[in-house]
Amino acid sequence: MNIFKHQKSFSWQNFFSRIGLVFVTVAVIVWFLPRNEGRQFRYDIGKPWMYNSFIAKFDFPVYKTDEAIKHERDSILQTFQPYFNYDPRVEQQQISRFLNDYKDGVAGLPDGYMNAIVDRLHRLYQAGIMSTPEYNMNFRDTMSMIRIVVGNKAQPTMVSCVYSTLNAYEKLYRDELLSKERPIIQRMNLNDYLQPNLIFDQKRSDTERNDLLSSIPIASGMVLSGQKIIDRGEIVNDYDYRVLNSFEKEMKRRSATKPEITSTVIGQCLFVAMLVILLTAYLALFRKDYFEKSRKIAMLYLLITIFPICVSLMMSHNFFSVYILPFAMAPMFIRIFMDSRTAFIGHVTMVLICAAAVKYQYEFIIVQLVAGLVAIYSLRELTNRAQVFKTAIWVTIASAAVYFAMQLMQNSNMILLDSNMYVHFLVNGVFLLLSYPLMYLIEKVFGFTSSVTYFELSNTNRGVLRSLSEIAPGTFQHSVTVGNLAAEVASRIGAKSLLVRTGALYHDIGKMINPVYFTENQAGVNPHDNLTCLQSAKIIISHVTEGVKLADQYNIPTIIKDFILTHHGKGVCKYFYIKYKNEHPDEEVDPTPFTYPGPNPSTKEQAILMMADAVEASSRSLSEYTEESISSLVNKIIDGQVADGFFREAPITFRDIAMAKEVLIERLKAIYHTRIQYPELKK
Repeated sequence: MNIFKHQKSFSWQNFFSRIGLVFVTVAVIVWFLPRNEGRQFRYDIGKPWMYNSFIAKFDFPVYKTDEAIKHERDSILQTFQPYFNYDPRVEQQQISRFLNDYKDGVAGLPDGYMNAIVDRLHRLYQAGIMSTPEYNMNFRDTMSMIRIVVGNKAQPTMVSCVYSTLNAYEKLYRDELLSKERPIIQRMNLNDYLQPNLIFDQKRSDTERNDLLSSIPIASGMVLSGQKIIDRGEIVNDYDYRVLNSFEKEMKRRSATKPEITSTVIGQCLFVAMLVILLTAYLALFRKDYFEKSRKIAMLYLLITIFPICVSLMMSHNFFSVYILPFAMAPMFIRIFMDSRTAFIGHVTMVLICAAAVKYQYEFIIVQLVAGLVAIYSLRELTNRAQVFKTAIWVTIASAAVYFAMQLMQNSNMILLDSNMYVHFLVNGVFLLLSYPLMYLIEKVFGFTSSVTYFELSNTNRGVLRSLSEIAPGTFQHSVTVGNLAAEVASRIGAKSLLVRTGALYHDIGKMINPVYFTENQAGVNPHDNLTCLQSAKIIISHVTEGVKLADQYNIPTIIKDFILTHHGKGVCKYFYIKYKNEHPDEEVDPTPFTYPGPNPSTKEQAILMMADAVEASSRSLSEYTEESISSLVNKIIDGQVADGFFREAPITFRDIAMAKEVLIERLKAIYHTRIQYPELKK
């Protein structure tokens, strides 16, 4: 009863954890999805209208394009005349200051020149002077007009008839009379007496400018309710695009008073939630074991979240085309670290979610589904870097080919086909090459091990394997043979042959600590002769724990360390256990000191290694190698392992075990085949 309650609470815990995972994934994706409340259709100039006939539901204006309105604004602003207030006090103040500064005259300046300077200043101030920066900034064209306000009247004046402070100063020194005494006049610093008397009227100018701009009509026609705008299959031209865009602007304007949370957000939540729930249901029904591996689930849901976020950001901010994103990278990683079916389901889920943010869903979905399928097919088993390069090429070719086919179906004119998309596909293929370095990052972050890593670990010329071949050559040869046997069995029954071969190479590395205590490394002298059975069993069993320590020292992945722990399971070191029992017939022997720490195999690959290891080691003790002796040995050992319950926790079937026996018998017969004896030449 207590067990039942525990299981029930545990199942509820799993249920709520999965609900939480779905909720967080949906919330993050929907948060980034673009909000286009007024956007009801997807269309573009030169593309066919993909929907049914569009009939106007209400009257609405046909708005001009932003470019057209800007052109009209620029044109009307050319006629704009800014207002400047004329201030007569400036002239009085500056001339009075000038006369006061030079009331005693100027040495060397002829009579009458002081009055001439005052006259020239008066003329300049009467024409009007404004600041030089303001003059240069606003009046690049000398034909421009301004309005000079004197009292209650505004007099239109050409800008060429007024002066800036710099122009006024130059005018003084170009004067025919004053230029004769320029050296003396320059010492008088007349520019100090030239101050702007035309002051820009910001308020009145802005009002006039806004009145002009408001006179520009933003619409160039009307669409009446019930009027047909475009029919299905018709190519969207410039005018159609304006009409459709005007309709959506009007819809957005009418819905501006609605709450911020609209039906768009609700629809996005329902859409994304449905897809994520379907993915979770697939895992719960067909891949339950993945929920027990939190890192795999984290990687899967991260991949189907990060790509929709990237698409949403690119669409919201009008970045580059979404087709440059390497969507096929997601199914590649899922295929490498999980399985093909999950890769396909995950890719379909991700693409459909991304389609909620893109402009042309049909094209996007077809292209990305084909690219994902090609990526999955081309990575049946990743063994080298060249495969990633080949996959990138195949994905690029497939994407371009399917897009070209869809273009031909929509438009028979080859000249009108869009060629820019093929550049995007090429960039996509280049980005897809980043899968290889990112694979290493994913391995480190999520604790995975890829096929490439298995190949690197299988290199016997470096690391712990090289040390094993030098310190314990017999054990090394045993490991290589066991690896070949196990890989053959794995290939026959559908297990991971590369994984089991790599695990076999490392399963006995602990024997390097005391190599001479293992028969395959002995040369006539057996050190166990001087030890008790308990001491000998302890040394033999210690190669498992010592192997794990060495694996930690050399940073061997956990999945390989599991082979070290499970290749003997919780079995008994039978030789010394039986010997001890024979030596103590009247004693009840505790098997614990003679038992390996375990655990028993929990995967199909670990079970294969246990069978291959035991069979290969025992085969060396056969007195003769015949088909009967080899078959009897293989059946006896594996049947004993099954009877002892070593494979109860491993997902291996009786059919798999039967096939494993056949493979091991065939391979051992090939290894230990007898040769015919060559006759000697008689003299």
